[in-house]
Amino acid sequence: MNKAGQAIHLKKEILVRIIKAFFSEDFEENTRLIPFDMRPKGMEVPYRCCIYKERAIIKDRAIAGLGFPIEEDDETVSLKTYAKKAMERKEISDKNLTVLQAACKGCATNRIYVTDLCQGCVARSCQSACKFGAISIVNGKSVIDDSKCKKCKMCVNACPYNAIVKITVPCEDSCPVGAIKKDETGFASIDYDKCINCGRCTAACPFGAVHERSQIIDILKAIKSEKKVIAMIAPSIAGQFPGNIYQLKTAIIQAGFDDVYEVAQGADITANTEAKEFLERMEEGQNFMTTSCCAGYNQFIKKHLPEIKPYVSDTKTPLYYTAEIVKRDNPDALTVFVSPCVAKRAEGFDNKNVDFVMNYEELGALFVAKKIQITELDETKYVVESSKQARNFGFTGGVAESVKASLKDEDAVKPCVINGLNKDTIKQLKKFAACGECEDGCNLVEVMCCEGGCIGGNATLNNPKTAKKLIDNLANNSKDIDKI
Repeated sequence: MNKAGQAIHLKKEILVRIIKAFFSEDFEENTRLIPFDMRPKGMEVPYRCCIYKERAIIKDRAIAGLGFPIEEDDETVSLKTYAKKAMERKEISDKNLTVLQAACKGCATNRIYVTDLCQGCVARSCQSACKFGAISIVNGKSVIDDSKCKKCKMCVNACPYNAIVKITVPCEDSCPVGAIKKDETGFASIDYDKCINCGRCTAACPFGAVHERSQIIDILKAIKSEKKVIAMIAPSIAGQFPGNIYQLKTAIIQAGFDDVYEVAQGADITANTEAKEFLERMEEGQNFMTTSCCAGYNQFIKKHLPEIKPYVSDTKTPLYYTAEIVKRDNPDALTVFVSPCVAKRAEGFDNKNVDFVMNYEELGALFVAKKIQITELDETKYVVESSKQARNFGFTGGVAESVKASLKDEDAVKPCVINGLNKDTIKQLKKFAACGECEDGCNLVEVMCCEGGCIGGNATLNNPKTAKKLIDNLANNSKDIDKI
């Protein structure tokens, strides 16, 4: 879930203004005016040193909202020109994130630090706790040698005065694969060769300096064209908006889409196919199999843990199967996947049946711009109803439970759930790959890149606990997978 507080509200306001500008009589000029409309002359500056800095950062956010990277902006190009370029754009980029250096704080180095609270006590608890010889006593006070420190925080936990603290850089600290670091200028920079598109940096930065490159203009152009445009909504969406998913379908159609498919429809195919594959692999003598529906995990395998690939299911994702169905039913239609995270943008880019990806934040902005109140709308049913288990794909444990429900012998499945990729779970997966087996006799490893599953994605709108309750309510009123 995006935890950037006011930064997310600012981003949403800019998206709403971009969408309103698109539907206005002069898109380019009204886009140019966004920073000035949001920070008019004489207004008290809420966040930065001056109104000009505020406007510059709003401009950068608008550039990302139009789908362009800030790293390539030379500051002389106006928003009007970017709006024109967005209208002329024929292809989307595979680079999904951009860093707004004007918004980046250039945080202090990520390290363990001894504060002035140090009392120079006789116990020397911190020095005793350090296994790497990184702490020495200078003039009666503890001093940490950064070249030796492993950031294990043993000294932090040992100090009786809480005098030792860990200074964190939120974006760096949140990245499970070390893909975001300071560059030579001291500001955050993304290494796309390492990046798995999990989007945690966008959620973690309290300045909102890491931004998704939106495809909203490309989607709006498609809607405005004569082509049929079909939305495909992820299972986790049931926990994000007011009203139910049948009212949500009505709202999406009112927003300009021609039809809406539940990706849970594809999740039913994924569960059944993965169940069959699981049995085949177990019969062949393989000790375990991991799931393959999480786009962030698939990126992680590709870039950081190829040795686990032999144990990963070959079954495609729910999005893959749903997009295949939509294109089969509507060969000339354009498809838009509505997603909880950045990683699905990467998956969509690699799938010829997925034309565009928009996230929940962007869909919410579209509803606001068009003044659509979901709870006031009638319900529109889906042509194909999805199962209880498929609608549970949006949270941790749901995929494993769906596979179990698809099997006649549920006792055959002994699941191990990886609830979010981090240093510890990555070590666990590396151990599985090296040993060729799981701990405690587990044979099905469900991996979710985000803690909590898709309800914890960077572009989600609701608290994960609340979202799960809403999804549970929908799922409990749905048929079991064997009845679909």
